[in-house]
Amino acid sequence: MIALVLANTLNAGADIGAIAAAINLIVPIPAIVFIVPVSLGIIALQVLGSYRLIEKVFKWLALALLAYIGAALFAKPDIVKVLAGSLIPTIRLDPAYIGILVALLGTTISPYLFFWQASQEVEEQISMGRRHLRQRQGASRFELKYALWDTIAGMVFSEVVAYFIILTTGATLFVAGKTDIGSATDAAEALRPLAGDASALLLAVGLIGAGVLTVPVLTGAAAYGLSEAFGWRSGLEHKITRAPQFYGVIVAATLVGMVIAILNVNPIAALVLSAVINGLIAAPLLVLVMLVSNNRAAMGERTNGRLLNFAGWTTTIIMGVAAIALVVTSIFG
Repeated sequence: MIALVLANTLNAGADIGAIAAAINLIVPIPAIVFIVPVSLGIIALQVLGSYRLIEKVFKWLALALLAYIGAALFAKPDIVKVLAGSLIPTIRLDPAYIGILVALLGTTISPYLFFWQASQEVEEQISMGRRHLRQRQGASRFELKYALWDTIAGMVFSEVVAYFIILTTGATLFVAGKTDIGSATDAAEALRPLAGDASALLLAVGLIGAGVLTVPVLTGAAAYGLSEAFGWRSGLEHKITRAPQFYGVIVAATLVGMVIAILNVNPIAALVLSAVINGLIAAPLLVLVMLVSNNRAAMGERTNGRLLNFAGWTTTIIMGVAAIALVVTSIFG
């Protein structure tokens, strides 16, 4: 839980800085001016807004991620090299390579998603009127199928966006030898002469949308996790007076993130570090998820089938091996 809160807060700070830097690319005012208003606006949305309002805002913000796909198209990548790079992996056994691999795994199967998505399923049912635990117990085959397709759709969309982000930077910045990007501003400005103004603008729009979407999820997931660990009342449907500790974690994590952004901590380094932490703690959390989802006392007749167990344990082993490899190569070289 400590690692989760640290990683989420670091990530939130980097994202707040990225939002401010992206706004600066569109409005020629110093980025630092936007950090406090952005942070307070995000806090206000979570503390004062209802679950339904937050859900609608997030759904519309997700459309901003399509800007990354547009940025990749404007970059005019070499199709042959893209296909070769996409299908033929490059594998090295040095700490830098394994560190980025762990970070990629940690930012894809992020521990905060376990807490956030499970809690949002409960929030969704409460918003439908199922306010008591007995009303929410059990799940029909239709509800499980809906949850399955909902999750698959979200993950496919996020991986497509991630692929185009990698494609954009690989086809432009990497090819031009610009591998020392330290901020969102650096990335967009470096992209401008290589892929044009439209690509840089789309990257800025994507950064703003992604940041405003991500910060509440990160701080909210930290609040859900701690609330469950300590038995506090939690939920975005509650007023702040009904769940003070839950909202206290959200506010504290956002404010610390704001300070990180103000101190101008290297946001790229912060993002990579938080992703590596997530990658290290995901494996033990996945073990717990797999044990619980195979426990009849907890799951009744809804325990995992063979296919889910194969996929789940394979994922757990891959993430565990990657995490151990990072620790070993970091110590012994």
